[in-house]
Amino acid sequence: MLTRRRLLKSAAATGLVTSASGLAAPAIAQNAPVRIGYVSPQTGPLAGFAEADAFTIDTFNRIASEQGLNVEVIVKDSQSNPNRAADVAQEAIIDDEIHLMLVASTPETTNPVTTVAESEGIPTISTMAPWQPWFIGQQGNPGDPGSWRPFEYAFHYFWGLEDVIAVFTNMWNQLDTNKVVAGLFPNDADGNAWGDPNTGVAPGFAQDGYETVDPGRYQNLTDDFTAQINAFKQANADIVTGVVIPPDFTTFRNQASQQGFNPKAITVAKAILFPQSVETLGEAGHNLSSEVWWSANHPFTSSLTGQGCRELADAFTESTGRPWTQPIGFIHSLFEVAADVVQRAEDPTEWDQLAEAIAATNLDTIVGHVEWNGAGVPDFAAQNVCKTPLVGGQWRRGDDGTFELVVVDNETAPDIPTQGEMQPLS
Repeated sequence: MLTRRRLLKSAAATGLVTSASGLAAPAIAQNAPVRIGYVSPQTGPLAGFAEADAFTIDTFNRIASEQGLNVEVIVKDSQSNPNRAADVAQEAIIDDEIHLMLVASTPETTNPVTTVAESEGIPTISTMAPWQPWFIGQQGNPGDPGSWRPFEYAFHYFWGLEDVIAVFTNMWNQLDTNKVVAGLFPNDADGNAWGDPNTGVAPGFAQDGYETVDPGRYQNLTDDFTAQINAFKQANADIVTGVVIPPDFTTFRNQASQQGFNPKAITVAKAILFPQSVETLGEAGHNLSSEVWWSANHPFTSSLTGQGCRELADAFTESTGRPWTQPIGFIHSLFEVAADVVQRAEDPTEWDQLAEAIAATNLDTIVGHVEWNGAGVPDFAAQNVCKTPLVGGQWRRGDDGTFELVVVDNETAPDIPTQGEMQPLS
């Protein structure tokens, strides 16, 4: 396949210095900015993940200007659609001639963007998707571990399914339950990874004595969860878990209450990361639980601004009038890593040098330490995956109807303080 990289290398070898679009090839551009592409779901059902994008990019541009960092951020909206994500990634590479790709927010965005960028030889930094659906989901044969191969230009940092298994079971162990877990897994990259009977969450739960009831995949944006609810009621499940987009979780929670299904714990990923998603449920949102990847109480500091987590959260609220959300920290950290890489690369407009700089990252960020050193990651993914800490939390409803996310488990990350204990749903 004739990729942009091969075309430019061929041009260089023959003495030509222009790209397919007629512009100067990045490696020889004089005083041109380092062009950073950024793809995220700014609209559609996953838009909550991108709520902090504008705030973060404004901050990054201001700091870059103050520090004399010659960069240009080119923002693309995946519209929460994997096909659209691939299209805008190609657009950023071919039309905008970016040097570095940044991408965030669920495998529906990170995977297609990373796949396109890897095929074009564009260095990519990715986050906010569990590493298994990111790495394994992009392999030619996800079901054959022997065929899995590392990426040359793609680097990802976040937690993995093994971490969420530990956090969820740690929280459930604080409650008196029958250890029967109802699984809500959609037919998408996340749901198929979480629900895989061999490599998903069920085998991990089983090691701690939990039995998972999985009625099969459902389609995102479904309007009827009766079949799943009946299966969970028949199994007498005390716990519900899954990886659900926000509108689907609202539908499920309301229908479960209407149909008399009242588990002792509902601990789901993705759906209840955002206060507005919980607030729409009213009293039914009280004591819902989820993984916590970042909070205003985390003990980390930004390498870009020097702010602590609370300071960054407060700055977001002051600027937007909205409460902080977990993606604030990770989107900020994505641009921290980008700034660090651009500053360390000898020629930040040269793709191979950027990739080498990413691989050599050793940076303390607002979400913790980022270093692709293989720590805690299987050998097959060690080159491309860096893990970040994970804890567990519950949403507590105040008398005024607002919700606060309280960390109730930190066994896997003791440096992050807890603020309470796990409570059953009321």
